[in-house]
Amino acid sequence: MSLRPFLSTRHSLRRRLYSSAAAATEVQHRPIRNILIANRGEIALRVSRTASLSGIRTTTIYTLPDSLSEHAHASPYSINIGPSNAYLDGEKIIRIAKEQGCDAVHPGYGFLSENAKFAERCKEEGIVFIGPPGSAIESMGNKSASKDIMLAAGVPCVPGYHGSNQDPSFLAAEADKMGFPVLIKAVKGGGGKGMRIATSAAEFPAMLESAKSESKSSFGDDTVLVERYITTPRHIEVQVFADAFGNCVALGERDCSVQRRHQKIIEESPAPGLDEAIRKDIWKKARDAALAVGYQGAGTVEFIFDNDSGEFFFMEMNTRLQVEHPVTEMVCGQDLVAWQVMVASGLPLPLTQEQVEAQLTGHAFEARIYAENPEKGFIPDSGKLLHLSTPKTTDDVRIDSGFRQGDELTTFYDPMIAKLIVRGTTREEALAKLRLALEDYQVAGPSTNIEFLKTLANHPSFIAGDVETGFIKKHNDSLFAAKETPVEVYAQSALSIILAESQAPKSSDPFTALAGGVGWASNYQKRVVTLDNPNTPDTKIIVELEPVSPACFNITIGTQIFPNVAVRHSSADNTLSSYFPHTRVDSRIIRDGSSLYVFQHGKQHRLSLSQPAWLEKLSGPSEAKSSVLAPMPCKVLRVEVKEGDRVVKDQALVVIESMKMETVIRSPKEGVVKRLPHGEGDVVKAGVGLVVFEEEGEDA
Repeated sequence: MSLRPFLSTRHSLRRRLYSSAAAATEVQHRPIRNILIANRGEIALRVSRTASLSGIRTTTIYTLPDSLSEHAHASPYSINIGPSNAYLDGEKIIRIAKEQGCDAVHPGYGFLSENAKFAERCKEEGIVFIGPPGSAIESMGNKSASKDIMLAAGVPCVPGYHGSNQDPSFLAAEADKMGFPVLIKAVKGGGGKGMRIATSAAEFPAMLESAKSESKSSFGDDTVLVERYITTPRHIEVQVFADAFGNCVALGERDCSVQRRHQKIIEESPAPGLDEAIRKDIWKKARDAALAVGYQGAGTVEFIFDNDSGEFFFMEMNTRLQVEHPVTEMVCGQDLVAWQVMVASGLPLPLTQEQVEAQLTGHAFEARIYAENPEKGFIPDSGKLLHLSTPKTTDDVRIDSGFRQGDELTTFYDPMIAKLIVRGTTREEALAKLRLALEDYQVAGPSTNIEFLKTLANHPSFIAGDVETGFIKKHNDSLFAAKETPVEVYAQSALSIILAESQAPKSSDPFTALAGGVGWASNYQKRVVTLDNPNTPDTKIIVELEPVSPACFNITIGTQIFPNVAVRHSSADNTLSSYFPHTRVDSRIIRDGSSLYVFQHGKQHRLSLSQPAWLEKLSGPSEAKSSVLAPMPCKVLRVEVKEGDRVVKDQALVVIESMKMETVIRSPKEGVVKRLPHGEGDVVKAGVGLVVFEEEGEDA
């Protein structure tokens, strides 16, 4: 992560603020010297870096699953707090803070960052909570109550029902009054959890039950609100900052419209194509919203912008630092974590609104790198990071990450691997830098969304700034269009396998090709490598390699022949350069058992060695072909069918939870349920059968 663009500004502001602190007689200034970072991963490292640059000591905490993580080793003062859910144990964290002599707690985002009771407990114990007052968190944390406050403050809200009556029939009647589609949303929490869209009255009961269930498991409260769903909305949010002196500024806006499962994938600032008058008005309404609840510190006021009418409506306020705060830092040249510390220590904001607006320059994007499979509904993935190579960071290219090569992505936490942030003088330039940086981002191990992000960044509608929250669904066919694997990818993969498995040539060994001894003839026999076709799994790709010399091959793939392909191979960094008759191809190929990860020409290809028929027979009969398998390690929340039930294609079978996300597993076909190996509460590994169907012709 590079903080260079705003470090000099931040230090000069810090000196100016401390010199002016004596004038702030209404608010007591309390310098912060030791911060306990009550979070994990990239945000823990992010806070730690700024604290270190300011001469502030940090104490970090980690759970047992995170004991080998980078953030657990970021400070000499690092405390093991126990099981995976211990980041939520506010009392334990406060006790550790006191034991370690910490005068402040930074909650990052998620976990305790929007917990009003935790903020108040810190205050009671004499510890500075680097965030807003508990009263502001409480006011804005309840989506129903916050809308009443906003309406009183003159901030427009989406029409809907935000009351306490949670009777399903009453909510259904309210939805009928609004007209479908409607949005059902948990009144607490965020991150898209507890949120469902009902497109008809018939669909409403199931969507309501699902939203309430996920809200209860995520936030301990199943209260929801129902409001009109705007069909072509944009998600525009404003970064606000307020201090204890009644000052509040808006540091520009971010467009976060492109989402999956109501969670953001890519953010940018400023919002493209926004009328300047509307831009200034939305900033003002965001500041009004913050001032209405006596806000202090960093916050984000989120709005729904109706593309059809040009109207915008208050959606919610996140009373914390956002995941996408680096986008704002890039365009305003300020360190927002440093601002948080200043405000929490009792200092005024470093800039006025006019000064902020004068400093807003350029355009920035943030792309979230997730361990997930976009082709399978963006389901999260986990596993070891076998290979990790990132773009070179500069003042205009920044990476915030909490993982290193060799780290394990567990199922206990969010599947985000990193954030890639770029800046340019124009949107076009910033987008070009994003595309280049994504081409240099290599991850082998869990599935990732990197290839999807590349497709998104090259999509004509995204390039034009024509975005909305339904962007992925609207452009599904083009975003997920089948892509042929270049024949050179198969050739490079086969070459890497043969070269890696060949005996290293030594001139002193008469059995090697280099020596030209007895081994010469056997080393120059034709070799065949069989790969599964990733585009059509039932077909195979046969690659024939005929050695011409120790580093030269004739390669045949189907009807295509590449003669005299010279090869340079390095096992140290898994790179392979081949000189085909028509071009030179450079590849990095990571092998894990039968899986191959091929990075070539800025793209990743995932291949697998074909399993021999005799090996499949050796394993004996299996129910796998007639089973619905767990797509990831998970917990079974609900089983929606019974043994003997006849189900139709796309019918809900099982509801699972993994990486804090609830997923409905649907039937891939019409059939009869033969067996349900696992019930509610069971924890299973990826690939385990959840539902077994009867084979065709099998008696029920």
